[in-house]
Amino acid sequence: MRTQHTIALLTAAAALALTACGPQGGAGSDKPAGASTAPSAPPASTRHTPAPKASAALPLLVGKGLQTAQDEAQAAGFYHLKSHDALGRDRLQALDRNWKVCSQTPAAGAGIDTGTTVDFGAVKLEETCPATDAPAPKPAGDTMPNFVGTGMKAVRAALPANASITVKDAVQSRMVLQESNWKVCAQDPKPGAALTGRPVAFTVAKTDETCP
Repeated sequence: MRTQHTIALLTAAAALALTACGPQGGAGSDKPAGASTAPSAPPASTRHTPAPKASAALPLLVGKGLQTAQDEAQAAGFYHLKSHDALGRDRLQALDRNWKVCSQTPAAGAGIDTGTTVDFGAVKLEETCPATDAPAPKPAGDTMPNFVGTGMKAVRAALPANASITVKDAVQSRMVLQESNWKVCAQDPKPGAALTGRPVAFTVAKTDETCP
């Protein structure tokens, strides 16, 4: 009899344990049967909302030194800055203090997105700003463009990278070392000729010289 009584007690205890450890939604669960176990969406107040774009007034910087213009643009909240040679000679503004601003894009004004890139057209301090920025020559296609009067460095950049190019001084027998300071006086082949991979030759003079 004692053995049967012990077995009955153990059986009842096992049944209670199974009930307590049953799956969610069962008798031992606080959730009703069939309730979803997926996590609920966060409250609307905790969801990420993109911050609105900032805008500010871009000051008029034309006529100022390039370094000063860049400093004032950054002080106004514009940090995406670049510059280019306003004379179309493809020179680098290696020392900003030696250059002055001739143009700016975008123009001065209020309510400009501070993520906008501000581009300054510049010339060296001793040079005169052009009425409008001189564009760099477009890349040469199948025919030879007219490069006469164009800065030699910009001309080289417009020709195919694998082009064979010869450059000679048209005035004296000087070596042409810094091509951004030289302009094209004559070219071979002539403008409009087919570019078929043949070598290209230029005679050049210093930018402030008169071609012979």
